[in-house]
Amino acid sequence: MTSKTLQFKRPALHGDITVPGDKSISHRSVMFGAIAKGETTIEGFLLGDDCLSTIDCFRKLGVDIALDGTNVTVKSAGMHAWEEPKDILYTGNSGTTTRLMLGVLAGSNVHAILNGDASIGKRPMKRVIQPLREMNAHITGRADGQYTPLAVQGKKLTPIDYKMPVASAQVKSAILLAGLNAEGTTIVREEEASRDHTERMLRQFGAQIEVKDGVISFEGGQQLTATHVSVPGDISSAAFFLVAGALAQNSTITLRNVGLNPTRTGIIEALEAMGANLTITIDDENAAEPTGTIVVKNAPLKGTTIGGAVIPRLIDEIPIIALLATQAEGTTIIQNAEELKVKETNRIDAVVAELTKLGASIQPTDDGMIIEGPTPLRGALLHTYGDHRIGMMGAIAALLTEEAVTLDDADCIAVSYPTFFNDLNALM
Repeated sequence: MTSKTLQFKRPALHGDITVPGDKSISHRSVMFGAIAKGETTIEGFLLGDDCLSTIDCFRKLGVDIALDGTNVTVKSAGMHAWEEPKDILYTGNSGTTTRLMLGVLAGSNVHAILNGDASIGKRPMKRVIQPLREMNAHITGRADGQYTPLAVQGKKLTPIDYKMPVASAQVKSAILLAGLNAEGTTIVREEEASRDHTERMLRQFGAQIEVKDGVISFEGGQQLTATHVSVPGDISSAAFFLVAGALAQNSTITLRNVGLNPTRTGIIEALEAMGANLTITIDDENAAEPTGTIVVKNAPLKGTTIGGAVIPRLIDEIPIIALLATQAEGTTIIQNAEELKVKETNRIDAVVAELTKLGASIQPTDDGMIIEGPTPLRGALLHTYGDHRIGMMGAIAALLTEEAVTLDDADCIAVSYPTFFNDLNALM
């Protein structure tokens, strides 16, 4: 754990950057490559700690995975050729790895134990375990499967028709991945759409899947075929520089090859609602994952209300949106965001506590926060809680203060953005 002191004295930001590969897509590309038969090639893979945890898990299952920079090659004889791991599958700080692996392993031929770091040990797993057990999965763990460590004995599964109680791409994906080895039709019903990378990737690897009016269905027993995956830049990482460009005086930042999947672009809608100056150029909207270039320029901002169906489409960006709101004219209300409580930390409490240290006028609510702006920010020692997004929020806040901002644990940012500080410095 390394602290880092930042003192930028309100710089103008200019430049052209490409953020690292999308974390969600990077995870899934390795998982699908390991399930499929043949050689899958991946370009633009995110070399963050979370995604490397996914690679490590599949290597322990006997899958041949080679890295060459951000290019990854996965060679697999299919999931039924996996070896029973001799060691615990350690998922580090990655909730995506932990929860999706439960779905992957439930229908496999192996027995495996999953465990992560102290943060993962506090995150709720029952929301995944419950529907998987309804599919006849054999999963045991601490507090009856509420928390890691968790043991999975792979077996043949039965399909499920499941109505999602909350919008969660991780829960949905675990069910769909388990459904690959269920005899019959697996159905997932969503009231509010969560990110759809799993559905898109199932098609990309040759599966037949139907998505209509919030209902996702597909037949189990389909064999996936290895393919090539191009991972776009992560819009959740780009969000920090979109906000930086919107806030820092006289700034213009160009972000290239940003993923523009419609289930992930809530951050763009929020920025535009607050008056941000954005220009977006689509590269190929018909690609497996659409991408584009975003140019952001500094502009006056106004408060707004963010809630309802947009929340699942920007849930990871709420910490940096909260910082943005401290500099907007008027009141910003973030609501219907209860899921923030079960992220790497309770992000409602964490965001409010750290922005308050900086001088923000912010109050927590049961499902979000209320922020009054604009308020001048001051330097402070910030606690990151080991949460990469809280750490990056603090770093962007340092662009707005005359005094230094110190992060008590800057290393946590490597989970999703190992080159974050290099890219930030390149804009000054």
